[in-house]
Amino acid sequence: MSTGLLVQYVIIGVVVLCGALITFRKLAPQLTNRWLASLALHFDRADRSAWQRSLGRRLQPKQATGNCSDGCSTCGACGPKPPAAAHTAQPLEFRPRAK
Repeated sequence: MSTGLLVQYVIIGVVVLCGALITFRKLAPQLTNRWLASLALHFDRADRSAWQRSLGRRLQPKQATGNCSDGCSTCGACGPKPPAAAHTAQPLEFRPRAK
């Protein structure tokens, strides 16, 4: 395998990985915030070196600001709407086929 082909594969792999991470953050924001917070706590300890502590501070997820793009689901307004009340549902009527 030539060097140019290897570089091409590495660049494509990085692009695909970045796209997958962005998609995962959009689809599961709470899960990724928990993962980032645990990773940030792992790096931001007193016994770590300075670069690891700064990386841990950079990885710390942003706090929820209270708007609907956060995905925090504290107010319940962002989630799916509850189904309509049961008394408004129409019963099914089965009629025989016309001959």
